[in-house]
Amino acid sequence: MFRLFKTENKTIHLTDESWDKEILQFKGTALVDVWAPWCGPCKLLGPLIDEISNEVDENIKICKLNSDENTKSRELGIRGIPSILYYKNGVLKETVVGLQNKNTILEKLQLYATE
Repeated sequence: MFRLFKTENKTIHLTDESWDKEILQFKGTALVDVWAPWCGPCKLLGPLIDEISNEVDENIKICKLNSDENTKSRELGIRGIPSILYYKNGVLKETVVGLQNKNTILEKLQLYATE
């Protein structure tokens, strides 16, 4: 089926190499979705994360990290996916494991953005 209207996806796809620049050195709020292509809940959360990336301002960064392709997830101690990590000025504020709804994610982003 053809999509007549396609919104631009502003989600940043992280790698081990881009982690420090995109997350640790970022002055603002960042969300990182740690996922894997074989994970069912990750497949449900992925489009929601992309949707959120198009709704937030430039002070909030929305990112994805494929745990199968990057070792950073092991370094972070991720044991379950999907995991959503919330960062503020390069500091990890919270990790939430499992499928989350859009309102909960937006509320947490707002909380950390105004902190």
